[in-house]
Order: sequence, then structure tokens, then C-alpha cells
Amino acid sequence: QLVESGGGSVRAGGSLRLSCVASEAIYNLHAMAWFRQAPGKQRELVATISDPDGAQYSFPVKGRFTISLDSAANTVYLEMNSLKPEDTAIYFCYAESQFDDGSAYEYWGQGTQVTVSS
Repeated sequence: QLVESGGGSVRAGGSLRLSCVASEAIYNLHAMAWFRQAPGKQRELVATISDPDGAQYSFPVKGRFTISLDSAANTVYLEMNSLKPEDTAIYFCYAESQFDDGSAYEYWGQGTQVTVSS
């Protein structure tokens, strides 16, 4: 239901813009986020966006990455600037719905590869 695009290969210092489209409406959407997983490492949170908390970033990407949401288009973006080789990973889109009974439901995309060469 979540489809990422925009990954690719770039040299250090370059930029990429990832997009994630929800193919169907996500009801009771609470937050969307980007995670990444480098080879041999655990999946880690990169950035989240929600109402009313706004955008939040992990320390390694703060100041270089920007997450944004186009609610009308059901799309979340991740603008990545000043890319470093350590940003190389598969990037996953994530969405979470929350319901009045306290339950939650998670959605994950298939991932898009980002490779940064030195």
C-alpha cells in the first residue's frame, strides 16, 4: 500500500529526494516516517512527521534531511542533502494509523536503495 521511489546512486555531497505514495487512503493516519537499514545493521528511524508533533529527525541526519507531507496526495517526501557514504541503506516508508480504542496499525513500503559513493 506504500510505494517508495526516488532512490539511486549519488556521490558524497549530492542530493536525492525520496517519495512515498499511499496507493489507498489511510484512515486515522497518525504519523508517517522514513526508516533505513544498512547492510548488517538494524533498521533505524530517520525522520517522522505527525500532527501535532511536526517533523523530527534522528541525530545523524538532522540539518541535512527534510521530511514533508502532502496530505491531499497521500505522499510523504524525504529530501536528502549533503549525502554521506554512511547514508547508504535501503530506505523504507512507514505509516501508522491510530484508533479510538487505542489500537494502532502499521504500514510498510518495500524499500528503495540509496547508495552514496565517496
